[in-house]
Amino acid sequence: MAKISPTSIKYSIIATFVADGPFQKPDVIGALFGQTEGLLGSDMELRELQKEGKIGRIEVDLVTEGGKTTGEIIIPSALDKTETTIIAASLETIDKIGPTDAKITIKDVEDVRGSKRDYIMERAKALLAGIKNEGMDSSEMGTELRESTRVAKIVSYGAEGLAAGPDVDSSKEVTVVEGRADVVNMLKHGIKNVIGMQGTRFPKTIATLGETKELTLFVDGDRGGNLIAQNVCDNAKVIYITQAPDGKEVEELTGKELLQALRKKVPKLDFFKRSSGRSQRSYGRSERPRRVEETPAENIERRALTDDDRAKLRELESEIKGRNVLVLDENLDIFQNVPASRLGSLKTDKAFILMAGNATGTIIHGAEKLQAKAVAAKTFGKVPETDVELISL
Repeated sequence: MAKISPTSIKYSIIATFVADGPFQKPDVIGALFGQTEGLLGSDMELRELQKEGKIGRIEVDLVTEGGKTTGEIIIPSALDKTETTIIAASLETIDKIGPTDAKITIKDVEDVRGSKRDYIMERAKALLAGIKNEGMDSSEMGTELRESTRVAKIVSYGAEGLAAGPDVDSSKEVTVVEGRADVVNMLKHGIKNVIGMQGTRFPKTIATLGETKELTLFVDGDRGGNLIAQNVCDNAKVIYITQAPDGKEVEELTGKELLQALRKKVPKLDFFKRSSGRSQRSYGRSERPRRVEETPAENIERRALTDDDRAKLRELESEIKGRNVLVLDENLDIFQNVPASRLGSLKTDKAFILMAGNATGTIIHGAEKLQAKAVAAKTFGKVPETDVELISL
């Protein structure tokens, strides 16, 4: 008997059967050969097709329960699709298996090559995606090699595992930036005494460094950068502060821009005076947002914020869930937890502080309407100029 080559298989006939009595696998094979014999002519005899290697080994799985037998038949075929479907249809004419009545139903005629083609396409995509440096010339290769060498020098520093350059320990002066991407950019341009804070959350490692190093804080050129500067200076000893050009982030600056910004560093008090002046001048411009019409006519006197208030706000940070806004009274007790979209309809005179994961313009306007003293948030988007105090958690 000739054997069908696995590489020659084009289709698989998959059939199910159900019968009224018990029998064994050989009974099924016998029924397939015996009851289709002479049905389709000598060229399409199952037994002869198998001898010629055009039909493969027939697989049968069955189970007998409660006096009934059910199972599945799989017939591999190297015939073309027309001949394969004729063979498949002929199986449904079988009405007995062994001594019992039975019914065979074709479940599927599967194109085996289709699944192979799917595999080929997926594998080809993966291989294509894995091809690197396509078309890279020698100068590009040199640049990438130099940059990868610099990036490889990033170290994990302190208990929080902050991204840092290799010269943080050995240098008397350390530049503090907002995150890992900023550190990477600084290292690319040869500035190695740098450490990142991993965003707006203040790490204790920075405070510890401030006790023995001369810290220069380098923040992004946006309102969020100003807020981070205030937060860091509230928690660590910072000597100088510098800022990226307006609208730019440290991670996107060129080497020349980085060096220019570092040369323009100023004592922290001068930085905050300058920032305050810019803020006040901006109030005279036409883009200053108007108070929403629903602002209460009577001004509500709010007490000043204390250092204890700021500390308690950071303890409450874990209460912020999703995009909801926490509304706190003057005792810093949470009395409302509402979606930002509902702030406009909230009516209360007890709103002292609003807390959120990300402070948006909607939340700032809501705070103005409620005459809240401050908005505290983990991050700040593009927020408008406002009289409401902004606190970075």
